[in-house]
Amino acid sequence: MRSGILLCIFAAVLLLVFFSGCTGNSQETSVTAPDNLTDYKSLAESAYQLGNEDYMAGNYYSAAENYDEACKYYDKAGLFVNASEAERRSFASVRCFYEYPLNETEAEDALREKVPGITDEEIDSWLSGHAQKQVSDGNTLYFADTASNYLFENYELLQRINDPEEFDYFARYLTEDDVQGSGSPYLSPVNYSGSEKFVILGDVFTAGGTVNIWFPLPVETDSQRDVRVENLSYSEYIKAGPVTDGQIGYVYYEIPAEEIEGDLVITADIGFRSYKQEFDVDPAKVLPYDKQSPEYLLYTKSGRNIEITDEIKSKAEEIVGDETNPYLQAIMIYDYIIQTYPYSHVPHLFLDTAKPKVSESSYMFKTGRGDCGTQSMLFSAMCRSLGIPARATGGYQMLLKETPGTHFWAEYYIEGYGWIPCDLTVADVADWYDISDERRAEFKEYYGHNLDSARYVIQKDVDAGMIPEIPDDAVAVRLVRQAPAVIYDGYDLDADGATEFLADLRAC
Repeated sequence: MRSGILLCIFAAVLLLVFFSGCTGNSQETSVTAPDNLTDYKSLAESAYQLGNEDYMAGNYYSAAENYDEACKYYDKAGLFVNASEAERRSFASVRCFYEYPLNETEAEDALREKVPGITDEEIDSWLSGHAQKQVSDGNTLYFADTASNYLFENYELLQRINDPEEFDYFARYLTEDDVQGSGSPYLSPVNYSGSEKFVILGDVFTAGGTVNIWFPLPVETDSQRDVRVENLSYSEYIKAGPVTDGQIGYVYYEIPAEEIEGDLVITADIGFRSYKQEFDVDPAKVLPYDKQSPEYLLYTKSGRNIEITDEIKSKAEEIVGDETNPYLQAIMIYDYIIQTYPYSHVPHLFLDTAKPKVSESSYMFKTGRGDCGTQSMLFSAMCRSLGIPARATGGYQMLLKETPGTHFWAEYYIEGYGWIPCDLTVADVADWYDISDERRAEFKEYYGHNLDSARYVIQKDVDAGMIPEIPDDAVAVRLVRQAPAVIYDGYDLDADGATEFLADLRAC
């Protein structure tokens, strides 16, 4: 999350203003305007092909320009379906470079500003080595959070900066008096109540048509119960839901643009009861899996972002060695990841958009870089490769401050006990404070098989499906639903750039 310390996934305000789509004030083409529709079509196809070539070469800025030009020519030729496709490809290209805004000088300046006492030699070493970067259109571009990631990797610097008393607040769930639940691992319930608000600026709706919105809601889980959803706006245009069971919570809208006056504002009142989870697992009492059950098959297969590769499976087997107990294997994988990989912000937008697709789990395995979502997905991929059902669970946390912040954690299934949570990113927090080794170890051990109640769950797993699904050709974030997905072809910019989403929850 990007409030305070953690970043997981960007939360819904994405301003893409590099190109103005098929109309507006984008750059003028140097080609003389043709006299007939056939010539417009030919120019469009040529520009579109150049866009494809640039995109596959990783030259995303040039690709966006060429797709944008193709869109305009298709529009002039009356080929509006083709124009929309070219426009979507332009949006996708911009998303591929949006998270890499820094040239070398700007990256150096960011490091000097954020990292106390950093030397030129340390800057050169970081930028030429571990810093995440992209070479596009002949330019080396650096990830927006290059400076923050330096601090995360060199966490002894954070220990000098951060106030240890903050850690007392983060660790409060380890010492609180629990309300026992008759031997259940679900303890000390907390009732949360609040609202969600989504705004799309009114100047978006200029061309009629339909606005398609997938709006996130809480979902029933073993640790999140008695979900309540009330007072949904524009209820007459709800086409599916509200769904609060299954794999993901959401409601789906199809709203006619001509029915929207001013800004589109969608609100929902929500509530749920969240339980702290503490699992005391006896490895000798772990039961064998039913390997034919639908749930086992679902959570042990390779997926879009939890990808089981030969390399990941080989590493997981190396980590666990001769151990065969699935609970102990999962704990060994958890320990390996938090001891091996430093927490890092990563370019989720690029990973979710770029083709050929690179899964989050494979990106972290290959680069050594990952935040809460990426860590949870690599953990899940390693567990799945060994036949341990696992998933990356997402929504919000209220652990680091009362204001909800986007977050992901993991769960692994142990027969005889159920879904056991672990939070690799919260475990990493212990490295960022000057505390005793004993306290640090206790905190990390706790979050390997326990979880606080300061959570709001939207989806049980990454890439959870909805009905209807987001169309394959749409430009939208697919792996998470911490903010609404919007598809509206009547707007000349990526529609996410004109939206704002707020989840406001309070314990009551």
